[in-house]
Amino acid sequence: MGLPTGFLEIARQDRPYEKVEKRLKNWKEFVLPMPADEVGRQGARCMDCGIPFCHNGCPVNNLIPDWNDLVRRGKWQQALEMLHSTNNFPEFTGRICPAPCEASCTLNIDDSPVTIKSIECAIVDRGWQEGWILPQPPARRTGKRIAVIGSGPAGLACAQQLARAGHAVTLFEKSDRIGGLLRYGIPDFKMEKHLIDRRMRQMEAEGVEFRTGVEVGATISVKSLLEGYDAIAMTGGAEHSRDLQVPGRELSGIHFAMDFLSQQNRRVAGDDEARAAPRGTISARGRHVVVIGGGDTGSDCVGTSNRHGAASVTQLEVMPQPPEKEDKALTWPDWPLKMRTSSSHEEGCERDFAVLTKRALGEGGKLRALECVRVEWRKGADGRMAMQEVAGSAFELRADLVLLAMGFVGPRKPGLVEQSGVELDARGNVKADTSAYRTSVPRLFAAGDMRRGQSLVVWAIREGRQCARAIDETLMGASQLPR
Repeated sequence: MGLPTGFLEIARQDRPYEKVEKRLKNWKEFVLPMPADEVGRQGARCMDCGIPFCHNGCPVNNLIPDWNDLVRRGKWQQALEMLHSTNNFPEFTGRICPAPCEASCTLNIDDSPVTIKSIECAIVDRGWQEGWILPQPPARRTGKRIAVIGSGPAGLACAQQLARAGHAVTLFEKSDRIGGLLRYGIPDFKMEKHLIDRRMRQMEAEGVEFRTGVEVGATISVKSLLEGYDAIAMTGGAEHSRDLQVPGRELSGIHFAMDFLSQQNRRVAGDDEARAAPRGTISARGRHVVVIGGGDTGSDCVGTSNRHGAASVTQLEVMPQPPEKEDKALTWPDWPLKMRTSSSHEEGCERDFAVLTKRALGEGGKLRALECVRVEWRKGADGRMAMQEVAGSAFELRADLVLLAMGFVGPRKPGLVEQSGVELDARGNVKADTSAYRTSVPRLFAAGDMRRGQSLVVWAIREGRQCARAIDETLMGASQLPR
């Protein structure tokens, strides 16, 4: 630790945003980078705690105090090497991770954590600018062939690690482009897709073969893969969206969030409308939009609707409104429940909490409004919180476009999962532990959201890396890959 009093002398400063009126006119990232000298000053705020609680919050095991200090001392290339030692894609996490590490930072006790996420992003962005990030092909080949199914962050991390260990890796993706929900779920204004393309080029130089438009379980069978490969990693996502089971669900104008978001990502990628929206265009332009679901996906729908030019945007959440500020003595260093306002919310959005949708109302088959009711959450006899409708609280909410962003209930079962015959856990995910990552079927492994359920990009990268080590160890008897 080079500056013991840095946290006392230097105030927290994070990356600024482009002004709302400017960023709403395009689909580009709007977070502005900090100057290098300011990034170094922010790194000097790190207390280098005897017990680094930021590690408690970081699923991908980033060595945060170490690269904070390296940046403070201007040793950017060494900081990059340390960052890459635990995280294959810090330019992804530095943009879309919610930063649980910052919630666990000791300085967050005083509401002023180190800007860990911004420093991480600055390190890797500079690494690309300086030409420090190069392919790392293996010194030798093992002769083993491995198939990775799904090209989200778990699949990409797993494939890259296995290729670097010397295995011949083929990555199968059912869509037309690589990236999974990074490509077709995260809006471009949060993460531009050339970042994925750049990593693909690196991975191809390391020996990874990408095969798009191939859906395992449909285009090609699981049996044929088992016959041609020594091991298979199932790293697909938890793509089965939670539906809205209410009367009127069949009305025109109610759509899953991912259908809405992926269409826009395809437009930004240059696809014509027929290819971007083969089942019909979903546009928020001039519409009264209601987003059901208060999480990150719902926030992405808000930002996308605002850029479309929606007449109004309302976001509903069935849970009660969280407190503006958490009880630090009760929650720190764990992820706190508190009111979070995203950049998309700041662009324009009405938010309402403890609201349950009862019915969709329409005319001529088209949606015109939602019938809603307010709810209270009370502890039942079994100690669990239960929802109760508030008498006389029913109301109508104007809506001609409803976007369902209520989370995911696990991987889709038809195709890959059913054909593989793997055992599922109680939540409907592919059953495998976090040590061997083996499924109930020999030579089939599982990692990421398909195994753990809907989660964060950092958890996906961690599981992809750990699954790669487990496969390498199984095939070779030992592994030099890190966990």
